[in-house]
Amino acid sequence: MSLLSLPAAHTFAQVSTRNVKPQPRGKASGLPFHACFRDIAEQAGLHAPLIYGPEDHKAYILETVGCGCAFIDYDNDGWLDLFLLNGTRYEGAPPGTTNRLYKNNRDGTFTDVTEKAGLVRDGWASGVAVGDYNNDGFEDLFLTYYGQNVLYRNNGDGTFTDVTEKAGLLHQGTRWGAGCTFVDYDRDGHLDLFVSNYVQFDKERVPKTGESPVCNWKGIPTNCGPRGLPPGRLWLYHNNGDGTYTDVSEKSGIAKLTGSYCMTTVAADFDNDGWPDLYVACDSTPSFLLKNKHDGTFTDVGLETGVALNEDGMEQAGMGLGIGDYNLDGNLDILKTHFADDTAILYRNDGKGSFEDVTNAAGLGVETRFISWGAGMYDFDNDGYPDLFWVTGSVYPEVEKILPNYPFKSPRIVFRNLGNGKFEELFDQAGPAIASAHASRGCAFGDFDNDGDIDVLVMNLNEPPSLLRNDVSGSGKSIKVKLVGTKSNRSAIGGRVTVHYGSKLQTQEVLSQASFYSANDQRLHFGVGNIEKVAIDVRWPNGGIERFASVQTDCIVTIREGAGIVKMDPFRKGSTSLRSSLY
Repeated sequence: MSLLSLPAAHTFAQVSTRNVKPQPRGKASGLPFHACFRDIAEQAGLHAPLIYGPEDHKAYILETVGCGCAFIDYDNDGWLDLFLLNGTRYEGAPPGTTNRLYKNNRDGTFTDVTEKAGLVRDGWASGVAVGDYNNDGFEDLFLTYYGQNVLYRNNGDGTFTDVTEKAGLLHQGTRWGAGCTFVDYDRDGHLDLFVSNYVQFDKERVPKTGESPVCNWKGIPTNCGPRGLPPGRLWLYHNNGDGTYTDVSEKSGIAKLTGSYCMTTVAADFDNDGWPDLYVACDSTPSFLLKNKHDGTFTDVGLETGVALNEDGMEQAGMGLGIGDYNLDGNLDILKTHFADDTAILYRNDGKGSFEDVTNAAGLGVETRFISWGAGMYDFDNDGYPDLFWVTGSVYPEVEKILPNYPFKSPRIVFRNLGNGKFEELFDQAGPAIASAHASRGCAFGDFDNDGDIDVLVMNLNEPPSLLRNDVSGSGKSIKVKLVGTKSNRSAIGGRVTVHYGSKLQTQEVLSQASFYSANDQRLHFGVGNIEKVAIDVRWPNGGIERFASVQTDCIVTIREGAGIVKMDPFRKGSTSLRSSLY
């Protein structure tokens, strides 16, 4: 495919945007919001910046996209550590530029253990997936790159080994690896790998800034793409159970799906048939929903189920994905982020394999200002209703000088769930870290201080990361559920938990990747309001069902497949030195 071989309708806009006007904001509810986010990254010891292209201009699309991050308990001590990807610059990255692993010191601070762990690496990193691919009880890492993807085996002693070649995952040529997720698509107890590629990019062949109709935005010369560049493709690798993988992209039907610029990937059971499906957010092209046919093959049902386009039948610049059950009906809904002059989109799952675009009905149409990336659907204030959060940041540093309404750095977005199918955008009510402006990309959601709420790790281009500590007030309680597979894969990726609290229920699944190219805490978090005891239903990745009645809240519950509840750790509310040392 040539650089400009896309349909003529696309050749005058490099990125899909609807140029929609925001809906009018209604009267504020006046309800208190009991979550408050503060950025404690500096005090926590997170000083190293994410290097990704120059700061003041972006000559190539490769310099704009950025990368993800992960919450991972790599040493199994019950405390979330941090893994941060990094990029580079064409003229050479500053000394010390590398991916970084930070060990949680359990006091609100972190120690950089990258070199000790064997994870020093530079290059154009993109996405990260977390999962125990060899079922040895320690979480491993898969990273996508522009160049060569990497599989790191966790050795269980604080170190990692690059086993990409040994696992059969080396490839010829240069690919732009993008989204990635571990998934046990055939339910054999071993984690397979699903990988997306963004575009086919060759710096020497791409038009220079402003040289083509697809190299401008709002009449301002910019870097080129994605439209006008050849799209990437999808890959599926089957885990052979002996530490190696086999490429089954053709056999599974994945390889025939082409024509879209693929970004973040999520593996989850969207049609409630007990088998993991694959959803891919695609930039400026239709997104894919790959239905698992239970025989090792997949078919794209994105258009017929309503998640390929928006309700107007328009393509959007799909980037990040938040997955959850916002309306408490036991079905997994989808939040997908997009470009400026467009809304993020909320798809409501009807539980029968179809989705409805409820963006405007839910109140999200009031926000169209920013380019949006990593996203999550979590109950941040523990009132029993999942809220929405995403980060923003432009891809064009040059545009702000001419169009100040399109800043390169922009704030975070929080929509609180009102409990009636509608959301309300919050500003000052959500804490000082929300209004803080950055060019953010990936973000990960998890409880790094084990105090029973959801914190957020955020990647900022050419700045240190942000660590948004959530300080929840009020009487809201929560429970976290950690699944450990035995017959199923050890990470229990694909495991589904439904918590019943009062008259409500909420469903979540263990995911390997979501947000934007990032990996969240695999302990599933459920805010439950003032409920003290809940019932828990678990559907394991292999289809097995277990039920637990009258489980105490305000704790982390560990459930081992076949053995039941094996551990209950109370949250450390007010019992650590975290708040006194950092606040």
